Amino acid sequence: MSLSKIETLLQDKVSQLRQQGISKGREKVITGILPAVDGFGPRYLLEGFGSRHFLRMNANAYLGLGLDPRVIRAEAEAVETYGAGPGAVRFISGTYRPHVELEKQLAEFHGREAAMLFSAAYATMLGVLPLLIAEDTLVVSDALNHNCIINAIRLAQPVRKEVFAHGDLAALDAILAAYRGLVKRVCVVVDGVFSMRGDHAELGKISAICRQHEDTYEQGIITLVDDSHGVGAFGKTGRGTEEVTGGKADILIGTLGKAFGVNGGYVASSAAVIAYLRESAPLYIYSNPITPGEAAAASAALRVVDSPEGAQLLETLRGLSLHLRNGLQRLGFETLPGEHPIVPLLIRDTDKTAALVDHLFAHNILATGLNYPVVPKGEQEIRLQVSANHTAKDLDYLLDKLACFP
Repeated sequence: MSLSKIETLLQDKVSQLRQQGISKGREKVITGILPAVDGFGPRYLLEGFGSRHFLRMNANAYLGLGLDPRVIRAEAEAVETYGAGPGAVRFISGTYRPHVELEKQLAEFHGREAAMLFSAAYATMLGVLPLLIAEDTLVVSDALNHNCIINAIRLAQPVRKEVFAHGDLAALDAILAAYRGLVKRVCVVVDGVFSMRGDHAELGKISAICRQHEDTYEQGIITLVDDSHGVGAFGKTGRGTEEVTGGKADILIGTLGKAFGVNGGYVASSAAVIAYLRESAPLYIYSNPITPGEAAAASAALRVVDSPEGAQLLETLRGLSLHLRNGLQRLGFETLPGEHPIVPLLIRDTDKTAALVDHLFAHNILATGLNYPVVPKGEQEIRLQVSANHTAKDLDYLLDKLACFP
């Protein structure tokens, strides 16, 4: 037995990715974090780059809670009490008190009857969506939905699938009208906040359209939203796209690994749906949960978000995001309007995007370029992500270095 034959094929695939300019390349390794000083936020040390300290503009840590002493302390105390890992899947002996308490918190935070933890938000989508799709189900998806939704649909292998142009609700309405009498059930799935652009789904309007058509389908229409980039970072109280738009999905998927600063994913819905998923979702049943320490840390982070202090952090985050958007526009760069801390810097050219990422890195700024096929052709961009740990001085430093890009 040998890997020599397949290794050649795999190496060719990696080479193709490099030639296309979409290879991820060698990962940068963080070796330390320097605290905020002199009006600047935290800085990051990287392996192989000596004492250079970097401004991180490519993280999902929207509220900076991963560095919050209360969150760190909660995890440390839970590790001392329960150990470093769960040691088993949930239904055997891997359910700890912090898991149960966090699920209750999440359900209450989102105004749902129940919630359920997964190892990651990606695993949550893969674990949930296929279980909602039966033989006579139509799945309807936004064209810019995240890769986890695309792969969940592929895994489910629905008989019928429709994709509407990004945000085109007239197209959604037409699809639902066209399939009357052809299927028994419809599942409409969208991102809350779209991760590459920072814009959001109009959940209120989507819900209204679905209500207009629901009675024409024997098993109704299910709406599912993945609001991983919205929860904790969007809305006055951090309840995400639902709060901003006034809409409410039947099933909400979120993450603990972005605004909450920890790790893991979750789904919140009715008690009946969650009971079904606990008994049916392989990625829940056969996978270890997040650690008890992570669950305790997420609970501590959620308490911060769901407090006056959290509301202030969110207001700070909105102000910083606006500061960056205004600065980009002042410099003549193209971006998209909005309040979300994802601030896309639209370059629309692969080589220029790569050159600008290199320019920023040379000035100790970590930023990520997004090229085709991660984003559509002509929409190449640098995704800048603001954190409440940033300061106006950080953003002004970034803008100053962008201004001197040739």
